[in-house]
Amino acid sequence: MSWKNIIGQQQQIHVLQKALETGRFAHAYLFTGPEGSGKESVAFEIASLLNCRNSGQNNQAGSCGTCPDCMQIGSFMHPNIEYLFPVESALLDPGDSAKKENKRFTEAKERYDALLEKKQQNPYFAPAMERSMGILTEQIITLQHKALFMPNEGSKKLFIISQAERLHPSAANKLLKLLEEPPAHVVFILVSSRPETLLPTIRSRCQVLRFSRVTSKELRLWLQTNRPEIVDPELSFIVSFSRGNLRLAWELINNRSENPSETATILLRNQALDFLRHLLTPSRFHEAIISCEQNAKNLSRSDLTLFLAALLLFFQDANHRRINPDFQELNNPDISDAVNRFAKNFPNTDFFQISTIAEDAIRAIERNANPLLVMASFTAEIKALLLRA
Repeated sequence: MSWKNIIGQQQQIHVLQKALETGRFAHAYLFTGPEGSGKESVAFEIASLLNCRNSGQNNQAGSCGTCPDCMQIGSFMHPNIEYLFPVESALLDPGDSAKKENKRFTEAKERYDALLEKKQQNPYFAPAMERSMGILTEQIITLQHKALFMPNEGSKKLFIISQAERLHPSAANKLLKLLEEPPAHVVFILVSSRPETLLPTIRSRCQVLRFSRVTSKELRLWLQTNRPEIVDPELSFIVSFSRGNLRLAWELINNRSENPSETATILLRNQALDFLRHLLTPSRFHEAIISCEQNAKNLSRSDLTLFLAALLLFFQDANHRRINPDFQELNNPDISDAVNRFAKNFPNTDFFQISTIAEDAIRAIERNANPLLVMASFTAEIKALLLRA
């Protein structure tokens, strides 16, 4: 990567560049901000910059992204970089090689490798193994051991701790001891969307850098510059659909097809609108119930959040057109006729309450709630609100 590939966060980048130039780069940082704001991508750019063979003293440009060190960092293979995230204890059990070849370890390792592969494909994805109890003590003990050794052909070792709020209590205490007496050759970057749950003593030993959600303008400009093949209405839909979440935007960008009208995102939106039509047609309500069950069973969690977000954006469009029939900045400009019909047919709908329900459902799915229960509750609440209007 390089600084030019970081979306938004110009003030945060300037702070880090200035610290590098003046030799005042802290030994420990806490990157905070909303999920999908690009905190980890900045952490990895710092890792690349401190180890890149071609960057020299040019901190303004960033890393080259092509030298062996940059390539190793991109594949999570660089000896100077440690990347921690919540993993299953099966990966950390001590024992001989024969034990490590048992089924439990092998299956856990496959899940771990799959998460790293997904992280390579989407730099804004924050991996976590579903069966994990958090960032475990054994992981921090490994860091303590590796902190004793000097970096290989680089000026710094960098320890990036993703989702630091998920540190197990005993792991947090061991990390605190490491932060209290940090080796001069190690830089710690803790990344968290919920820094308030970290130990205050850990927070106090880190320089906090707050990241903001990427604005629609910043994302649109980056897409127009770096992905000029994406044009309206697909461009506007991706910007609106992602709502400043770069993980989501990246998934939308890379799941698109050559025909914008047939992208996975657009198809999922249309599927969501079909669900809404069935929900509001008395004779087809049973189809909505069947659709609810099938979506909960067959769609991935990320697709379910897209499904719900598509409805949320549609409701926002209808509310805008209800207030101002000439409103032009729609999330779904390609289906403005459907938006207008909905706004006309449901003039008294409490769109604020509907949006709240949709947002709550999205957060529940992202936090691993039971998909069927979430979708069933969402369906019942939305139907009641719409038919009450």
